[in-house]
Amino acid sequence: MIISMTGFGRGQYSVDGYEAVVEVRSLNHRYLDVAMRLPRGMGAYEQAVKDLVRTKVNRGRINVAVTLKSETETELGLSVDEETALRYKHLLETLIKKLDLAGPVTLEHLLQFSDILTIAEEGALPEQAWACVEKALALAIDEMNTMRVREGQEIINDLRARISGLQEKLESIKTCAASRSKIEFEKLYKRLCAMVDTKELDRTRLELEVALLADRVDITEECTRFQSHNTLFLEALGDPEPAGRKLNFLLQEMNREANTIGAKANDAQIAHLVVAIKEEVEKLREQIQNIE
Repeated sequence: MIISMTGFGRGQYSVDGYEAVVEVRSLNHRYLDVAMRLPRGMGAYEQAVKDLVRTKVNRGRINVAVTLKSETETELGLSVDEETALRYKHLLETLIKKLDLAGPVTLEHLLQFSDILTIAEEGALPEQAWACVEKALALAIDEMNTMRVREGQEIINDLRARISGLQEKLESIKTCAASRSKIEFEKLYKRLCAMVDTKELDRTRLELEVALLADRVDITEECTRFQSHNTLFLEALGDPEPAGRKLNFLLQEMNREANTIGAKANDAQIAHLVVAIKEEVEKLREQIQNIE
């Protein structure tokens, strides 16, 4: 299956007083690389995040951003000590009354006391919070993969169109090569006639001339292999497994056959077609860098 390596997904889930929001972005990368931004207290679950991503993604740089809140915490790892805040408020009100000061106690006054806000220790995240994050992460990855599959289908359409164009150019090369073979044989015939006239013809020389001609102008084998690569490429687009590496290998072989065709044909028209083929192969190579 052709899946794009670029995508975005967002998952949100609430359970047991926790609310998790997870955003997942994927970019091109040769291997699977997971980077994450997690709330305080969630460091112990880094490997669990990576393991979950690996079950759903094969390649790409995956950026995971997690936000987690609870009913008792303003932000994961940061909580309000309400009892301490009430005590400070009472003390300030008493002080205002004794000093005969004007104005009520405000939140700004209370925030001057740092022990009202407490930061949870690393690793203090409860299992219920991770269960919430895990569900949101799975939803985010599924949404991202849906986007990647949709973009993958667009890439498939483009790849098929380009392979069709390559096949058309290959057929043109085969047509040119067939007419060129006739020209080369006519040249050889004239040389042989000249040898006969000058009594220079011998069996060894004749065999050598024929062998050189066959090696120089016959590109049937290269064209057949190139066509086979085209067929395998199209088949790989329908494979259920990720096909990025296989497609890249086939493009390398296409480029190799194109170089050989250009070198053996020794014809200006074929050379132009080979250049066009190599340009198209390079565009195909750039496109498959975007897929798993």
